[in-house]
Amino acid sequence: MAEPVYKICPEAALKEARQRGRFGGSADDARDGYIHLSARHQVAGTLATHFVGQTDLVLIAIDPDRLGERLRWETSRGGELFPHLYGPLDLADVISVQPLELQEDGSHRLPKGIAS
Repeated sequence: MAEPVYKICPEAALKEARQRGRFGGSADDARDGYIHLSARHQVAGTLATHFVGQTDLVLIAIDPDRLGERLRWETSRGGELFPHLYGPLDLADVISVQPLELQEDGSHRLPKGIAS
């Protein structure tokens, strides 16, 4: 299996997705036409840029091999390539879900194995 890609989202959005069997993305994802994902080394930067101070977030690890041609690596923040998923995320493609604990300074404690 290839290195997982990650989606950060509110726990409530994941709960709703579980009822549907798939995750359609956030309002930002809908606006941009794809689901924003991050590589392992990009998770900390994505949290710091878009999620500071937000509570009840989860980190969803996804098997990129299962996404096929719907997964595209495209230039984004700082000219870096980011994974983008065109279409909904089937929850069968999820490897794991980990809570993201909010720290006193507004940052999130990263799960073990995720680069800071």
